[in-house]
Amino acid sequence: MSRFREAARFAVRGVLGNKMRSALTTLGILIGVAAVIILVSVGTGSSAAVADQISSLGSNTLTVSSSQGGTGGRGGTGGGFGGFGGGGGRTSSVSSGTQTRAAELTVDDAGSLLDADQAPDVKAVAPTVAASSVTATYTGATHSVTTFTGTTPSYLKIEDWTVARGSAFTDDDYTGRKRVALVGVTVATDLAGGNGSGLLDKTVQFNGVEYTVKGILTSKGTSGNQDQDDVVIAPLTSVQDTLTGYGSVDRITVQATSADTVDSAQSEIEGILNSRHKTTTATADFTVSNASSFLAAATSSTKTLTVLLAAVAAISLLVGGIGVMNIMLVTVTERTREIGIRKAIGAQKFDIVSQFLIEAVLLSVFGGLVGVLIGVVGSQFTIVGVKPVIAPYSVALSFGVSVLIGLFFGLYPANRAASLRPIDALRYE
Repeated sequence: MSRFREAARFAVRGVLGNKMRSALTTLGILIGVAAVIILVSVGTGSSAAVADQISSLGSNTLTVSSSQGGTGGRGGTGGGFGGFGGGGGRTSSVSSGTQTRAAELTVDDAGSLLDADQAPDVKAVAPTVAASSVTATYTGATHSVTTFTGTTPSYLKIEDWTVARGSAFTDDDYTGRKRVALVGVTVATDLAGGNGSGLLDKTVQFNGVEYTVKGILTSKGTSGNQDQDDVVIAPLTSVQDTLTGYGSVDRITVQATSADTVDSAQSEIEGILNSRHKTTTATADFTVSNASSFLAAATSSTKTLTVLLAAVAAISLLVGGIGVMNIMLVTVTERTREIGIRKAIGAQKFDIVSQFLIEAVLLSVFGGLVGVLIGVVGSQFTIVGVKPVIAPYSVALSFGVSVLIGLFFGLYPANRAASLRPIDALRYE
């Protein structure tokens, strides 16, 4: 034990003997450890943000979308259900047997899902259309709306939207094709200033079309880089009248009776729509997805991203280890005579190996500790719009690897020093 303490004393003296060189040597390890912690934290934070965003859709929510995509052009109106109106055709089509029909989702498709006999696990349905590139104008102020949705009153309950001030639009507003709108807090504050309440019951122009603001939505905040309050929701009928034209709907949002009945509700939806569209599971021109499937796919992608980020950061640790070995080789060369003197007065190979190995490990441990500190502090700040979430394993793993790097890359220089013959070392100039 005394021999080990003596080796440690020589190692500490060697590290402190050239403070600048020691500091620069630890810099590579420091950067590598900090990079691993920060980048893994960014990846973990990104995963958490995506999971929160998808979870906000609701564990019992499904989305039906057309495989052909997009809304149809302006056309005639069709039948309705439960206050829903609309319908219409579009140019793309699919062939089924001897029939050729428009490849689309319609309001009537949405209505067919509210069948207690065929779809007992479906609780609510809301067809939606999205108006793109919408600019809101009010008393000289303008705002580019990120999300402008035309839908039915049931959409608010399905997507958990509540009205903070004013009131939601009703079935009468929907069937009466009234030009009323619910605006998000971001839209309201940009147009009216303050908390946005000044916009309530006022007339706002959307792409030159006048709508009366009937309510201001409760804030949902941001999710990742997306501002969930930069939104306008209006009756689907009025949006088709003024902004999108008649035709198919972009998607149908469906709420299952509970989280436990999502899979059965999905099967019921697919059965009904396949029957209406004259398709099969293999030839279906629509897709049905739920939050859990989104979450699984997103989680897989973000995990891959996190691994890639960690791998890139790990390269910095490897480079830092090479730097430690390089400096230790230089140190051995510089202290050849010292090694010769120690061996001449009785120092054994173990003493020399221990001295230089401890010196290499000290450099790595110091760099690792400072790197952990910088990594933890750096992970407290928002990076590229993502709030990092520190993964405890990344801290332990990066620090542990930094210590192992000191051992691995310090072993060769230490053995080289211990292998020097005393007489050759003493003659070294």
